[in-house]
Amino acid sequence: MVAMNVKDIEIVEGDLLDQQTEAIVNAWNRNIIPWWLLWPHGVSGAIKKRGGLEPFKAIGRTGPLPLGQARATTAGRLPFRYIIHVASIDMTWTASEESIRNSVINAMKLAGDLNLSSIAFPVIGAGSGGFNEKNAEKIMMTTLEEIESEVRVVLVRFKN
Repeated sequence: MVAMNVKDIEIVEGDLLDQQTEAIVNAWNRNIIPWWLLWPHGVSGAIKKRGGLEPFKAIGRTGPLPLGQARATTAGRLPFRYIIHVASIDMTWTASEESIRNSVINAMKLAGDLNLSSIAFPVIGAGSGGFNEKNAEKIMMTTLEEIESEVRVVLVRFKN
């Protein structure tokens, strides 16, 4: 297969955990505070509720995560091969254009390194990170369109 820019990005409204992809992205933190001290909410809370604690124990064992970087763990009880955790918020629990952009770039690089065929993203930074959802989505779309990858991308706008 020949690598091509990600152009066919599927945008859906729904639940990230219901996507038919090999991996999902969890917008996480810098991994400096022990996972067991945090009260996961949003995507992380849903993962904990449906997937169990194993993904959080696994990411906790990896040590600090530089802002904008990505690491993969198992998906616990979820039907995915991996959860790719991205450090999208800084120490003040704030997302920025740079942290969103770098999180997308590094999640896609890791997806390629893991030979994934598909990945689903939430709108990074729009939850706990406090970033405007429409602006975060625009940053993500622009970034994804600049990346050369064979990985199919689903961008999930959360909707109950």
